[in-house]
Amino acid sequence: MKLKLRQILNIIVLTLAGILTVLPLCFYLAGKIINIPFFSDSSNTSHTVFAEQIRLVILSSEGVLTHIVFIFVCFAGIITSADKKQLNIEVFVSKLSEKAQHIVGLAIDGLIITVLVSVFFAAWPNVFAVFDPADNLWGIPIRFIFITLPIMYIGILGIQIARTQKIIPIILGIAIGLFISTGSLASIIYNLFEADIGFLDSVFNYWKSFGSLLFWPLILILIASAFFGTPLYIVLLAIAYLATSVDGGYVDVVPLEGYKILTDTGGIAAIPLFTIAGFILAQGSAGKRLLELVKSSVGWLRGGVVIAAVVVAAFFTTFTGASGVTILALGSILSLILTGSGYDEENAEALITSSGAIGLLFPPSMAIIIFGATNIMKVNIFDLFKGALIPGILLSLSMIVLGIIKDKNKHRVPFSFQALLIAFKESIIELLLPILIIVGYFSGAFNLLQVAAFTVLFSFVMEVWIRKDFDVKKAASIILESVPIAGGVLVIVAAAKGLSFYLIDANVPDMLTGLVQTFVTSKYVFLLLLNILLLIVGCIMDLYSAIMVVSPLIMPIALNFDIHPVHTGVIFLMNLELGFLTPPVGMNLFISSYTFNKPVLQIAKKVLPFLGVQLIILLIVTYIPWFSTVLLQ
Repeated sequence: MKLKLRQILNIIVLTLAGILTVLPLCFYLAGKIINIPFFSDSSNTSHTVFAEQIRLVILSSEGVLTHIVFIFVCFAGIITSADKKQLNIEVFVSKLSEKAQHIVGLAIDGLIITVLVSVFFAAWPNVFAVFDPADNLWGIPIRFIFITLPIMYIGILGIQIARTQKIIPIILGIAIGLFISTGSLASIIYNLFEADIGFLDSVFNYWKSFGSLLFWPLILILIASAFFGTPLYIVLLAIAYLATSVDGGYVDVVPLEGYKILTDTGGIAAIPLFTIAGFILAQGSAGKRLLELVKSSVGWLRGGVVIAAVVVAAFFTTFTGASGVTILALGSILSLILTGSGYDEENAEALITSSGAIGLLFPPSMAIIIFGATNIMKVNIFDLFKGALIPGILLSLSMIVLGIIKDKNKHRVPFSFQALLIAFKESIIELLLPILIIVGYFSGAFNLLQVAAFTVLFSFVMEVWIRKDFDVKKAASIILESVPIAGGVLVIVAAAKGLSFYLIDANVPDMLTGLVQTFVTSKYVFLLLLNILLLIVGCIMDLYSAIMVVSPLIMPIALNFDIHPVHTGVIFLMNLELGFLTPPVGMNLFISSYTFNKPVLQIAKKVLPFLGVQLIILLIVTYIPWFSTVLLQ
C-alpha cells in the first residue's frame, strides 16, 4: 500500500515537473505566433477571434503556472517528509544520552503532530471565506487548488503518526492540536452550517489567554527545539501560529500567506525548475567536462585546478540553489581531481566547502529570487542579479587566490593546445547553457520562469539524448532526487511567510527602525552591526527562512539610512552565504564532514582562512557600495 502511494506521488510530481517545463515555452511560442501578421490581420474575422482566444489564454497563463507550482510544492512536501529530508539543525541531540535522546524524540514527535493538526484546521476557513466560488483558472475553482495545502498537512501528519514509535505523543499531539484549533473549528462549523458554537470560541479564548501569558517561554522552547532536530518549517509554523493566536486569533492567515508566496509571480515559480536542472547537470558528465576544459586551459598554471574547482562549484550551486547539494554531489570528484594534481587533501576539502555557497550570488540563484519576491515592493529581482554579480566574482577570485597560495605542488601538466581544443569541443554544449541563460534573461527575451523551463529542457535533452549519460528512466529518478530539495526549501518559505506577515502586521519593522534611530546615528556603525547580526542569523537559521523572516525587518531600517536596497540585499545574501561556513553550526561544515568523512572541527579549522578572506571581501563590499550598484547605472 505504501509503495503504491509513493508511486502515485512520484507520478504526480513528475507529471507536474513536465508540465512546468513545457507550458512556459509553449506560451512563449504562442505569444510570438499571434504577433505574426497572418494572425493579427483584422480583415480576417476567424483569425482575429482565434488570436484573441490565444491572447486570453496567455494572459491567464502566469496564474495557471504559479498554481501548478503550488500543487507541485504541496506534493513535494509530502515526499520530503516521507524521505526524512526536511531541513533541520539538530546540533545537540548527539551529545545527549540514549535515554535523553529517546525522550526528546518523543517530545518533538508530539510537537510536530500538534502543529500539523493546528495548521490543517487553520487552512479550511480560507476555503469558505477568502476564495470566491467564481474565481477560477481555466474553469478550475481556485479554492479547490488551495485545498492541496491542507492535503499536504494531513499527508505529512499521517506519515508522522505512522513513524512515531509511542502512542502517548500521538494522543497528546492530536489533543493539543485540537485544543488550539478550536477557533478554526468554530469558523468551519459556522461556514458549513451557519451555527455558532460558543463552547469552541470560549476554549479558543482560553488558549489565547494561556498563550499570551506564556508567550516568550513558549517561543524560547520552540526555538530551542530546532537545535534538537525539529524540522525548521514546523518551528516557523508553530511560532507564527502562536503569535497570530495571541495577537487576535487570526491563525488562518498562516496557511493563507504560505499559499500567497507560493503563487506569487515574483519568481518563486522558477525555483523547482532550476533545482531540477541543477540535479540533472550534477548527475551527468557536465561537471567533468567543464573541469577538463578549465584544467586544459589553466592547468599548466600554478593553481589551475583550483580555478576549475571554484568555477564548477559556483556553477552548480547557482542552479541547484543549495550549496550543500553541490558539496554532496561533486565534493568527492573535485577533491579527487585536486589531490590527484598534488593538492593537499585537507586544503582541497576546505576549498570545496568554502566555494560551495558562492554560486548563490550568481543568476539564476534561488536565494536572489526569494529575496526579491519577499521584498518585491522595495527591490527588483533583475537589479539584484546585476548587483550581486561583481561581489560574487570578488568572492570567487578570493577563493582562487587563496587556493593558489596554498597550492605547493610544483609539477604542472604542460599546456597542450590540442588537449584544450578537444576539451572545448567536448564541453561546448555545456558552455552554451549559461550563455543562453544570461543572454535570454538579461536581454528581456525570456522571463525567469521561461528561462528556468528552457534550462530544464536543455539539460534533459543534453544529458539524455546528446551526451547519453543516462536514459529517460534514470533522468526521472534524478528529478525525484531533486524534489526534497525544492520541496523542503519552498515548504520552509511558505511557513516563514506566515511569521513574516505577523511581524509586519505587528509593526515590528517600524519599531526596530525607531529603536535603531535612537541608539545608532552613523550609517557606518549600522552597517557593521548589520553584518554582525546577519552572520549570527546565518549560523542559526537556514538561508531561506532567514530571508523570509529577517529581510523585511532589515530593509526599512536600511532605507532610513539611505542605503540602496540592492546594496542591502547583496550584504544580506553575502552574510548568509558566510553563515554556512561559520563555526560552530555552519551548515556546510556538517555537510562536508559527512561528504569527506572527517570530524566537523577538523573541517572548520581548515576553513577558517577561507572564511577570513571572505569576511574581508564582505567588508569591502559593505563599505564601498559601488561594487553592488555600478551595474545598475
